[in-house]
Amino acid sequence: MKRFFCGLALSVLALTAAPSIRVSAAANNTIVKGVKIGDIDASGMTVAEAKEAVKNKVENVVTGEIVLTGGNGKKVTVHGTDLGLSWSNPDVVKEAYAVGHEGNVVQRYKEGKDVEQSSREFNIEYNIDDEALSTVIRKCSTEFNKDLETINLAEEKEKDKKGKKANREKALKEGESEQATGIKGYLVNIDESKEILKDFIENSWAEDNTEVEIAVRTVDAFKNEEALQKMSDVLGTYTTSYKTSGAARCANVENGCAHLNGITLDPGEELSILDTITPFTEENGYYPAGSYLNGLVVESIGGGICQVSSTLYNAVLLAELDVTERHNHSMIVSYVEPSADAAIAQSGGKDFKFRNNTDSPIYIEGICTPDKHITFTIYGHDKRPAGRKVTYKSIILDKTPASEDKYMTDPSQALGYVGMQSAHLGYKSQLCKVVEEDGVEAATKIINTSTYNMVPRIITVGTKGADEKAMAELKTAMESKDISTIRSVASQLGLKKSATTTDSESDSKAASTDAPKKSGPSSPVTTGEKKTESAAKSSDKTESADKKSTSTTTITTEKKTTSGGTVVTEKTTETTVTTNDEPKTESTSTANSERKSDSDESAEARNDDHSSDKEKESGRNGRKQELSEG
Repeated sequence: MKRFFCGLALSVLALTAAPSIRVSAAANNTIVKGVKIGDIDASGMTVAEAKEAVKNKVENVVTGEIVLTGGNGKKVTVHGTDLGLSWSNPDVVKEAYAVGHEGNVVQRYKEGKDVEQSSREFNIEYNIDDEALSTVIRKCSTEFNKDLETINLAEEKEKDKKGKKANREKALKEGESEQATGIKGYLVNIDESKEILKDFIENSWAEDNTEVEIAVRTVDAFKNEEALQKMSDVLGTYTTSYKTSGAARCANVENGCAHLNGITLDPGEELSILDTITPFTEENGYYPAGSYLNGLVVESIGGGICQVSSTLYNAVLLAELDVTERHNHSMIVSYVEPSADAAIAQSGGKDFKFRNNTDSPIYIEGICTPDKHITFTIYGHDKRPAGRKVTYKSIILDKTPASEDKYMTDPSQALGYVGMQSAHLGYKSQLCKVVEEDGVEAATKIINTSTYNMVPRIITVGTKGADEKAMAELKTAMESKDISTIRSVASQLGLKKSATTTDSESDSKAASTDAPKKSGPSSPVTTGEKKTESAAKSSDKTESADKKSTSTTTITTEKKTTSGGTVVTEKTTETTVTTNDEPKTESTSTANSERKSDSDESAEARNDDHSSDKEKESGRNGRKQELSEG
């Protein structure tokens, strides 16, 4: 009885104490004391009040001034809008409110007390457009070195070389080939400056603290002339997307971009893109991917490289450099407008070349982003009038619809195979340059006229292993020009061929079993052992994939069942072709492609990824390098 009354007393005590704990912890719907969001004290705010306060803070940062300094009084003022700033974690307010409001009453009380004593801070995070950020940092470089525009460094250097003999002799004795001039330049570290600016915006910016020093090094202008000239005006920049491309094509685009990034061209110097990015070999970083060859989509090493040259072509046009050679594709592509492409074909006579027609060196920057966009930016000293604006228009002059489907046989594909390549519409187009001066159109000029071939939809039927009777049946089916009929006949012939092969092999094995056995060291091999042996061979071939662009693995399995006293043998053969990109498994079943509408065909025809793997197979899947366009 005594134990009962003690328990009852404790229960009453807990019930009377609970309300006081509940009240002293987080009160109702407000954020507990000691919680900060950025530099905002959110204590006692409701979720709505805190969200509004943070929203106002973000708005102040986005519209507010940010002063970038480089020492020696060098300053550039920008706004958050110039950086493409936006609030990236609006859920931070809910996270702040959750403190002291989750768990049982004791847990909430304890967490609330802990925060009161030590506080809890949540960061406000921003999205910053990387391309806009790079542009702002480049602007700093231009502005910091603006004084050099009035100085001809080449002339000043020549004057210095012709200085007094005594001074020159003294300089040589001191081990200097040239004397310091006192003319200063400012080298901006792009990557480091970007990180400094990002950290400043998220953690330090306030209305009374808007100035941040970026990573700048003061140098002698003579000894760093080339580097200073790289950090100059943006003459032209252009971006295309390759996010729908396969892994191999993505790798080719990024590799080609890397080959062109960082090139400097002196005044009058010409650049050949083909010479710079070749050879198209796996040793040089390329992989097999889709490209155009004689109206077919084929796999070639370096497929997709034309997107690199086409993106650079558009940047060159905007920079108004002198294009000395350019070719369009044989068929339309999707990543640029008609007539805005620049095809590359090793040994096919297609190159893209341009010349630096300015009086200063130019610098080419190529960047590929994680979200699969490629950008080329050309830097130099821009002496064009401030009010001059250049744009380019693609004009369709003529459009050729797809003609009747084309049917082909392919002896390299097994009986039963049916592949299909989508139609490509034909185009004739022009690229027109439009120049505006102070907002008024001043001139137009036709840059090029391009013709893109029409290619009909191509249906390819495999004939490997077909006898005369099977060939006759396939011919009749193809003459019907009905894709469903062709698939049905091909599928039946393929299954029939497979069954015949299985029966033949079974008879051969039965005869072998009845024949007298010869003595020898080898033991019989079971079906399961055959499969293991075949798999082992496939492993050897897979290991050679690093040395060869492809390897082929064939695994054969057999299954025996008894039906009505008769032994039935089923045989399944699977062949896997492995490239350095990704494996493709081919079987004797037919392709499940349907004819697309005209609009779908048009969209697919302009896809430089060249549609599906089945289309690539119908193009004989040859890794052609000669005459193919990336």
